[in-house]
Amino acid sequence: MPLTLAEKIIAKASGRDSVTPGEIVTCHVDLAMMHDSAGPRSAGKYLDELGVPVWDLDKLVVITDHYINSDDAEFNAIQTHAQGWVKDHNVKNFIKEQGICHIVLPESGHVKPGQFIVGGDSHSCTGGAFGTFMVGIGATEMAGVLATGEIWVRVPETVRIDVRGALRPGVSAKDIILKLCGEYGIMGFNYQALEYAGTAVDAMSVQERMTLANMAAELGAKAGYCLPDEKTRDQLDAWGATDIDIDTWRSDADAPYKKTITIDGDTLSPQVAAPSSPENAGPVEDHLGTKLDQAYLGACTGAKLDDLRMAAEILKGRKVPAGFKFMVAPSSIPMGEQARAEGILDIIEAAGGQVLPVGCGGCIGLGAARLEENAVGISSTNRNFVGRAGPKSSKLFLGSPYTVAASALKGEIADPREFLGEGA
Repeated sequence: MPLTLAEKIIAKASGRDSVTPGEIVTCHVDLAMMHDSAGPRSAGKYLDELGVPVWDLDKLVVITDHYINSDDAEFNAIQTHAQGWVKDHNVKNFIKEQGICHIVLPESGHVKPGQFIVGGDSHSCTGGAFGTFMVGIGATEMAGVLATGEIWVRVPETVRIDVRGALRPGVSAKDIILKLCGEYGIMGFNYQALEYAGTAVDAMSVQERMTLANMAAELGAKAGYCLPDEKTRDQLDAWGATDIDIDTWRSDADAPYKKTITIDGDTLSPQVAAPSSPENAGPVEDHLGTKLDQAYLGACTGAKLDDLRMAAEILKGRKVPAGFKFMVAPSSIPMGEQARAEGILDIIEAAGGQVLPVGCGGCIGLGAARLEENAVGISSTNRNFVGRAGPKSSKLFLGSPYTVAASALKGEIADPREFLGEGA
């Protein structure tokens, strides 16, 4: 029977020829990822209470990225505990403070098409950009995976997001997601798998597709993914992955979708989400001139190498207003190093931007990019819930790297097309 990619991967993981949406199956996990926030101190603690070892040390990756770059005693204790746990359990794949887990995991060669992967974070669905079925799970579920290598799954229905045409200058994957958030809400695709496709997605870099997969979480989806292609293979090969199969792991031509949603890439405009939810999204024109106290490029969603390149297009040869806070935290150390080599970070700094250490940082209200009391900011991150990026009195808008950079230049929400010769 014809299957979507999500159904093919679940069928393989459950040892079956096919599965049907709504069925509950037990899947064998190809890879599990934990970070310092909910990893060793939560899931690891539960595993230790069970008194059993990790089921397969080759299939576990632990990454520290949340509570880093700080002199806070509590945060340092979390790092000490994480390092002690991985040592005590002989964890082979421990990645210490190299960047945000959702970026570092594929960047370290662990991800490839066809895998069934679980991660201890809601944005673990980022891995779907590479043709995997990757889902975020809680600490108790992760403990079960660590002990058995298995997890039960209700097979989701698949919705195809068909982005047709070509995105115009100043418009990116982030605008597609915010458009969906605005139209369907943060639970609009509850427990469904989102398959991003169409000519605009085919034309995207793999890093842009990571933004689509990442923010499937903001739409309430179980997973989000893109069909792998030559770009996928080239990127994963460059990151050290092996045995990359882009031919097997595709949806069948007559695969059964719950529905297909069409987005016209040719006419899509830059989108901005107002406080305090991604679903408060609409055209940038709705918010032009809103005064800001700071702008932030960061997190797994908005500071990858391609995101920094977008910002540099806007910022080159220009400066932010005196006294305006503009901060940038690359998503990983290798991406930051490449951005420096390409002169991108030099452009950002020349424009008045401050380059921060890698890590989750401002996205979760930590470090220099934390919003102050009553401050208003714009960010390329994925969430702007009350109190997430700063005190409850602060307000955060969300936009693409293009829009964040343009807004930094004006000290107010701005249309990036103004700086790219497109007009609003």
